[in-house]
Amino acid sequence: MTRYRFLSLLLLATLVVNANAAKAGGSRGPSRSRTRMHGSRMPILILHRNPASARYYENKDGARIIEASHFESDYILGRKITFSCVATGIPRPEITWLKDGIEVYHHEFFQIHERAVGNDTIRSKMEIDPATQKDAGYYECQADNQYAVDHRGFRTDYVMISY
Repeated sequence: MTRYRFLSLLLLATLVVNANAAKAGGSRGPSRSRTRMHGSRMPILILHRNPASARYYENKDGARIIEASHFESDYILGRKITFSCVATGIPRPEITWLKDGIEVYHHEFFQIHERAVGNDTIRSKMEIDPATQKDAGYYECQADNQYAVDHRGFRTDYVMISY
């Protein structure tokens, strides 16, 4: 499905939800969808989960990323890029690093360091040294255990410094 078709369907769903809420006098039961308005931005559709899916997706022991690098980062060619990710869960989650949707592995210029913190937390750091033009892209930290998967993304691009 193209992005525009998806956005059109989302907008249509939002309009239908708003129309139904207006007809019902604004009352919403626990199983209805609702929307939130954020200034001039498009409304966000919030769907309520049924209890079984809520227990699965919101499991208290599920993997959760509690600390991560900044969302967007520029780097200087030839210097080091560092991303960090801290996740918690029971059992302790495993962290996987991805670049542009593909899992990345340790090699001479790309290193991953992990350290367990207690029984339920893991700290992972990814370093690229020296950084080249091909290192620009979208990186993700993905934490998972048997109960849940969580991920954070970081976009990075290079900057050329001339003296």
